Amino acid sequence: MQWCDTRSSVIEWNSEEVVVPYRSALDDLREKKEKLNYQIWHRYYVDFYIKVKQRDGTTKRYLIEVKPKSQTVEPVKPANATRSKTYKNARDTWIVNQAKWAAAREYAADRKMGFKLITEAELYGK
Repeated sequence: MQWCDTRSSVIEWNSEEVVVPYRSALDDLREKKEKLNYQIWHRYYVDFYIKVKQRDGTTKRYLIEVKPKSQTVEPVKPANATRSKTYKNARDTWIVNQAKWAAAREYAADRKMGFKLITEAELYGK
């Protein structure tokens, strides 16, 4: 937010105002398991929308999601079975995030926008 407020190239921005509908593979499993006769849909509130003026004078719009780097890589299943609940949570988070980001990319592309995923590596150079 500070970056958006302090950059003269940022024409406008907002936080969590763009809503993207999505479904994940977990929804498909739940629908089959519970024998639902409807589809489960969710609302993904993208972290940021920004409109920036580029060096050539044109403008570009982006949807930006900020996540810990650990949530942007597929988790590795541990050999130790006592950690299976931790792995399941990480795996489910990964599956849902992939569905959200795919939906956001499509939503952005349909509106001639970009989609960027930002982690602490981009924010702090780590």
